[in-house]
Amino acid sequence: MQGGEDENENGLRIAAAIAVAVVLTAGTASAQAGMGLARLVGNVEDLAGNPIPDAKILAEFQQDGGVKKEATANDKGEWSIIGLGTGNWTITASAEGYLPASVSYYVRQLDKNPRLNVKLTRVEKSSGLVQDDSSLQLLDDANAFYADGKYNTARLMFEQFLEKNPAVYQVILNIGDCRREKAEYEKAIADYNTVIERAKNDASMGKNMTAKALAAVGLCYLRQNNLSEAQNYFKQSIETDPQDENLAYNVGEICFSNQQIDEAVRYFDLAIRIKPDWPDPYLKMGYVHLNKGDMAKAAESLEAYIKLESNAEKAAQARAILDSIKK
Repeated sequence: MQGGEDENENGLRIAAAIAVAVVLTAGTASAQAGMGLARLVGNVEDLAGNPIPDAKILAEFQQDGGVKKEATANDKGEWSIIGLGTGNWTITASAEGYLPASVSYYVRQLDKNPRLNVKLTRVEKSSGLVQDDSSLQLLDDANAFYADGKYNTARLMFEQFLEKNPAVYQVILNIGDCRREKAEYEKAIADYNTVIERAKNDASMGKNMTAKALAAVGLCYLRQNNLSEAQNYFKQSIETDPQDENLAYNVGEICFSNQQIDEAVRYFDLAIRIKPDWPDPYLKMGYVHLNKGDMAKAAESLEAYIKLESNAEKAAQARAILDSIKK
């Protein structure tokens, strides 16, 4: 009888800990059309990791009729946006002389959202790829129109730039982004596949551009609520160039929400390996191990989170979960 009582008690402790975690990670249903209290912060960098001051940030809620929020990076390339509602957001960074780039993230109200790192590709006259120096103004104008939501005009300008500088194939990614924002998903995916093909012959940036294009295809499927295809392309992106901790974290979130527990472990662990001083994946890893019933690993992950985020509100919540595990 003792063994049965112990198993029952252990089961109750697991259930109690999971219940606490569910309460603490639940989002609010009150936010509508992207309005809420959540905050996102991040950095804009070039491919070498140097900050890009004064970069423009555009946050767009991915549901119809959603809101847009804007910000400007400071001298360290850091930015912050508040007042975001629960749901999927596209964050686009742009700067003079760079190709704009987008990342997607599911914003939550109660969880601390991760720091988003957006890397931009510089287009320079000295690169040898730009054949018409005057066309760089087209690129800057296209960025501005894209930020203003004038996607047709932005696309035409990107296409004009590409016509004058056909070696800068990377701009096809931005043409695809314009189509994606117009819900022209098939055409956008065709553009992204063109980038993937062209990147095969690019020894310097090919891997990075392939990863970006695969993630962009995944975002198209995410916009269409096709989570399985989105997840597939996000995974391919990570496997191609495993340097984006945010994408790894997002795939872990998708897996966790679909009860793909072992897959969630894999991608949260990858996010930790890419950026070991980022607290959030440790917290989610703790929740994953709770669902697996592995209390020792859950406690280990939660303790790692508390060590990195000792003064945050979430640390007190993590301690509450730890207490329920150890009773």
